[in-house]
Amino acid sequence: MSNEANGDSIGTRVIVLVGPAGAGKTSLAEALLFAAGTIDRQGLSGGTVGDASPEARARGGSTELNLMHFDYLGQSFGIVDAPGSVGFASDGARAVAVADLAIVVVDPDPARAPLAASALRMLDELGIPHLLFVNRIDQARGRIRDLLSALQSMSVSPLIARQIPIREGEKVTGFVDLVLERAYHYEPGMPSQRIEIPPEVADRESEARGHMLEQLADHDDALLEQLLMDETPDAATIFADLARETGDNLGVALLFGSATSGWGVRRLLKALRHEAPAPARTAQRLSVEAPSLFAFKISHGGAVGRLALARALGGDIAEGAEMSTESGSTTRLGALFTVQGEKTAKTTRARCGDLVALAKVDSLDAGQWLGAGTIPPPIEVDLSARNCALAIEPADRKDDVRLSTALARLIEEDASLSLEQDGHELRLRGINDEHLKVVLARLERRYGLKVTARSPAIGYRETIRRQATVRGRHKKQSGGHGQFGDVVIEVAPLARGKGFRFGERISGGAVPKQWIPAVEQGVREALVRGPLGFPVVDVAVALTDGSYHSVDSSELAFRTAGRIAMSDALGQAAAHLLEPIHRLTIVTPASAASRASSAVASRRGRMVGLAPRDGWDGWDRIEAMIPESELGGLEAELRSLSQGLATYEAEFDHLAELNGPLADKVVKGRVGEPA
Repeated sequence: MSNEANGDSIGTRVIVLVGPAGAGKTSLAEALLFAAGTIDRQGLSGGTVGDASPEARARGGSTELNLMHFDYLGQSFGIVDAPGSVGFASDGARAVAVADLAIVVVDPDPARAPLAASALRMLDELGIPHLLFVNRIDQARGRIRDLLSALQSMSVSPLIARQIPIREGEKVTGFVDLVLERAYHYEPGMPSQRIEIPPEVADRESEARGHMLEQLADHDDALLEQLLMDETPDAATIFADLARETGDNLGVALLFGSATSGWGVRRLLKALRHEAPAPARTAQRLSVEAPSLFAFKISHGGAVGRLALARALGGDIAEGAEMSTESGSTTRLGALFTVQGEKTAKTTRARCGDLVALAKVDSLDAGQWLGAGTIPPPIEVDLSARNCALAIEPADRKDDVRLSTALARLIEEDASLSLEQDGHELRLRGINDEHLKVVLARLERRYGLKVTARSPAIGYRETIRRQATVRGRHKKQSGGHGQFGDVVIEVAPLARGKGFRFGERISGGAVPKQWIPAVEQGVREALVRGPLGFPVVDVAVALTDGSYHSVDSSELAFRTAGRIAMSDALGQAAAHLLEPIHRLTIVTPASAASRASSAVASRRGRMVGLAPRDGWDGWDRIEAMIPESELGGLEAELRSLSQGLATYEAEFDHLAELNGPLADKVVKGRVGEPA
């Protein structure tokens, strides 16, 4: 279907804005709404529609995705403004996957071009059509061709420059549209004014236009024949080729402007109107065969309560419609709302392509489909690694239940959060320090809950070096039946990672069989805290002898005797400290690989391997082993030495012996703490 058809026949096209933090995505979103006449002003310091939450305003950047919508010349568009900061980027991951087109917003400085690498690679891998918008062109100091060259190395598809800048001295004051061969001068607060192509730009315009046409001719034999015959193709042919290149992911168009000044925004709107793929293309890509809703986020905290933010594909869906779930059950849709920033408005139907909020569909989770027929296949997205954790507890112990409820809601709406219980610690795990700081601020603002937070305890363990044979006896007489249990155990070290093993070699009924499990239970209790103050691992215990009293022996007596024997044995078997070692996988630009390796080495890390990252030119993959105690602050350090690009994933690998002053310091800090 042609994109020139009326808006209802096309449906609502969804455009997602992605790119590095600070590139101006929210400003561009509001500029599009302003140019389309949807809002009457743009927010220059804090958006009028986007980034309305107190957390976003406090940090001066997006902390969650923003949804917006506008109509332009009879056609409907939805906007997903996805956070660019790594701590919040996962919030928009599922929404990106169901968009029709992505705009990658970048800074004009060629040195900052690598910051767009992750966004470009993600879109290539997901197969989402996209184009590039170079924002703040009025602040450009480098050459656009240098920026284009830097960005091309990160894109699978060829980049197609559709404009060249006009400069007065070092400042960009306008542009030449290479398709229409028209020049425009930027006018503050007004549409650009058409001018004659300056003579000093004419040769460069001819060269750039020729290159653009050659790129388009790679996939258009008729255009190639025209060029070979020195014929000039008409604008309609070129625009049609650009639309096809974009929709089929054969090329990535590059436009530029300034969101805050409104420069280039109307040109971008026209490109969206004529070249953005229709929802039907996205439905085909996602194998949607019937009217369906994909929930990409759950939202709490508004006046409406729990909302599932979703996109409709495959047809219109009315309020109250019966829908099938992925589990095979059916559910009836509650109220439907449109979303404009933090504001919602009631609607009676979700038109094909619309972004909507669904109320009272508690069975629907983020990442799930509802369908009026066949349920589309699941959408898998990669989320950022949770490299940061905080041990938290309510400032007021009476708030334990309220805290659990509030955290459950925050985790439901933020896929990059998780909660885990480790011993006595409740740990909140997220992407990085910034991410968790915002989560705690949100917890206090929404739910009035203050928590105390600290770094989690490191998972130190201890084990033994030598064997020991020990008798443990528990005898107590206090009138009536007393308590008597007597056991002899042998303890021995096991190989690293073997855990705990218990056996018995009792002969002659020295310890009746019904009480042997009680001995094992007592032994296990003694392993909870060894002589160095940590849980004991990799130990084998054998019950070899003992004695009992026909009246005073009991399960409790033998459990106590087992605990006494094991505690004494650990004191005699040369206990020593073990520290957890994590396997680290770092992906980084090759230019920063040596610095990343040095950062690992400075934290007692050991390099395991270094190789090019598969499919990523100019990137490396580093494998290393590093103690858990050295991971704190590593994420921030890696980003600081790689322009914010290096990332890592860590998982527990093994326990290793820790000796010397470091071990002494750990033990000194632990001994004396309550068990």
